[in-house]
Amino acid sequence: MAEFGESDDSIATFVVSVFVLGFALGPLIISPLSELYGRVYIYHVCNALFVVFSAACGLATNIDMLIAFRFLAGFSGVAVITCGAGSIADMMPVEKRGFYISIWSLGPLLGPVVGPVCAGFLVEAKGWRWVFWIITITSGAVTLASFFVLRESYAPVLLERKAARLRKETGNEKYQSRMKKKGTPRQIFLTAIIRPGRMFFRSAVVMILCLYVAMLYGFLYILFTTFTFVYRDTYGFGSVGAGLSFIGGGVGNILGLAYVGTLSDKIIQRRQAEGKDPKPEDRLHLILTVPSSLTIPIGLMIYGWTADKQLHWILPMIGTGIMGFGSIGILMTINTYLVDAFTLYAASVTAANAVLRSLLGALLPLGGLQLYNKLGLGWGNTLLGLLTLAAAPVPWILYTFGERIRRSPRFRQDF
Repeated sequence: MAEFGESDDSIATFVVSVFVLGFALGPLIISPLSELYGRVYIYHVCNALFVVFSAACGLATNIDMLIAFRFLAGFSGVAVITCGAGSIADMMPVEKRGFYISIWSLGPLLGPVVGPVCAGFLVEAKGWRWVFWIITITSGAVTLASFFVLRESYAPVLLERKAARLRKETGNEKYQSRMKKKGTPRQIFLTAIIRPGRMFFRSAVVMILCLYVAMLYGFLYILFTTFTFVYRDTYGFGSVGAGLSFIGGGVGNILGLAYVGTLSDKIIQRRQAEGKDPKPEDRLHLILTVPSSLTIPIGLMIYGWTADKQLHWILPMIGTGIMGFGSIGILMTINTYLVDAFTLYAASVTAANAVLRSLLGALLPLGGLQLYNKLGLGWGNTLLGLLTLAAAPVPWILYTFGERIRRSPRFRQDF
């Protein structure tokens, strides 16, 4: 920021938030396209664009260029997050899906934890531009490898390609995919584009869970905005030490993934062993969601009050670890539930979830500093904790009544 002559903290926060804003808008286009043309083409195009825009961030000569290319990098980079759960749903049976989604979740959820730690060392040693050079180099290498290893997995697209090949080989136009979408190309495209919005506004289950996840995600990013001044100003950490402050949340994330990832599939497997058909609501089992949803407000309050009273620096880290355990548990159970409940349109329902989540993740931190300036860290995080506590019963209620709501003629929709 000093290099560009900017001293406004809100601008600095927006440079971070605009990337998440790209995450919010990208899924509206990327997810529907993946269900029309297949996932692998979207991966290749978006990954290549992410490499280009990341390099452009490193070459930025003013703050406007940095903000613009950060947004475009977020817009294109969200493809792997938006379509990833859909790819897993394409390839993995339901009794193994929770484990693989937990592994896939490591990237987008540990990224905000590991990234600042590495960036702290890198900025101190080489300067901020090298953060983008490293991102460009690593993402470029992975993108290049993906051209050789990724294959299409979306069943409707694969079936349509097979039918088209048979029509060409035999000349028999009766070979048609039973999953082929009806209508003109324009109608099919428009239907796909508006599908995430329709799923959000016309499915009560999707709307409730998306709002809950968005609130948690926004609060998580509000918390992130405090790490620099808490650990730098209160505890005297340098840029490297301030980056290391994210480790507490990372440890909590790993423990939460291990807990939810292990038990989620076991619950499904137990139902199958009993001769019962698994149902999506099994992903919201109380043994998964009760500990996860209750540890979020506990972690928020521990972090807030120990930092406010300037107690030993390890205590706020413990608070972020507890919150990390709960937040990853909730995010993963809800994501897996939505994929199981809307498997054919997994990318679209993931997009509906990602748009609102990323939007609040981008916008709420802009008011985070004002919140803490007025209430302080203790009462500010107590307010956030009480709000998450009030919303904690959401997954518990849907575990009990979710199937009834989904199957009710009043809420059942054809997307």
